[in-house]
Amino acid sequence: MRKRLKHVRLKNGGEAFVPRSRDDFQKEALNSWARKGFKGSVIAATGFGKSRIAALAIGYSLDELEDDTARCLVLVPTTQLQDQFPNEFIKWGFEKYLDRIDFMCYQSAHKMQDKHYHVVVCDEIHLGLSRIYRMFFRKNTYDKLLCLTATIPEHPEYRMHLVNLAPICFQITLDECVEAGFVADYEIYCIGVDLEENERAEYDEHHKKFVKMRMALGFGAFATAQAIISKKQKGNMGAAIQYMNAIRGRRQVVQEAVAKIKSAAEVAEFYHDRKVITFGGTNKFTDRVAEAMNAPAYHSGKTAKQREKLLDKFRSGEERVICSTKALNQGMDVPDVGIGIIVGLESKALPMIQRLGRIIRKDGDKIGKIYIFYVKHSQEEKWMEDATKTLKNVYRGENLKFYLS
Repeated sequence: MRKRLKHVRLKNGGEAFVPRSRDDFQKEALNSWARKGFKGSVIAATGFGKSRIAALAIGYSLDELEDDTARCLVLVPTTQLQDQFPNEFIKWGFEKYLDRIDFMCYQSAHKMQDKHYHVVVCDEIHLGLSRIYRMFFRKNTYDKLLCLTATIPEHPEYRMHLVNLAPICFQITLDECVEAGFVADYEIYCIGVDLEENERAEYDEHHKKFVKMRMALGFGAFATAQAIISKKQKGNMGAAIQYMNAIRGRRQVVQEAVAKIKSAAEVAEFYHDRKVITFGGTNKFTDRVAEAMNAPAYHSGKTAKQREKLLDKFRSGEERVICSTKALNQGMDVPDVGIGIIVGLESKALPMIQRLGRIIRKDGDKIGKIYIFYVKHSQEEKWMEDATKTLKNVYRGENLKFYLS
């Protein structure tokens, strides 16, 4: 655990230990970045204040620079963050530099060529590490580079590229942010549900085909099937296609289980006095969940104007429940949300931490709660274990009423 106390000497010659503030940690992160030659990555979970780090890194750099023609760039994954980020510079007293800062999405930046920036800040860098987005770093130059994300990328290729691009200079976990008091404490309840009879029959049919084709493909069936389908090597194309279709079929059955919808609606109804975000697996399933909860669906299938209108209603309290696929995973600040419901699981820890971050903003003494619904005895059980293995206060059980009481 990172030290939460700092040692100070008093004027009367005595000594004391006082809690470290968020500002102390942020200064430590910036100093670590400077020691790395101003090219590094800050891995910091929700509540640490990564957007302030971005503003300070650029603001301090321009303060020290005599060249008033130097420009800086902030790269973000979505247009919503692109529109929001200038407010961070205003908030932290760097409004005077806004005309010297470009705010751009990764999708546009990789097309740039022969540009030079004094400072480049990459927010949510884990979303900017695909091969095509890396073109920006090959085609353009910069003096200083700061990358920000909540966790180290789990994909080996992305992790290696990040470390080579901007070595990790500072890291603080979600639980360390909770311990330091930057965000509320949390509890995660993992509830197993059963498939209905027709769903079980469909799942078993896909599973039988999965086992049969796995035996036909032999050792390393998944990698073999991928290689065959992408035409990188010769092999049993029919078995490879059937194998991958069986995987997708099993996944669709468990991701869209009816019991998840019923359970999610029960939780949302129970917490009738708190704001709730529900996370689905696909836009289609999110729409089904939203219909069952009589709540709006917020996802990429909506226009930007529709999403903004829905978010305004949710922030104001006009809507108490909102159902999202991935659009609310990151970058959205709704301080008084206290309940999260996950019915669309992923095996990666990063989406879990991002979703948890939506519901643990400080709101008095309230504890943030996340309910994860997974299908028992399916691949979702393993995904749930993988996604939560680094987090504390994770409870498993079968009796939903027990956790609601």
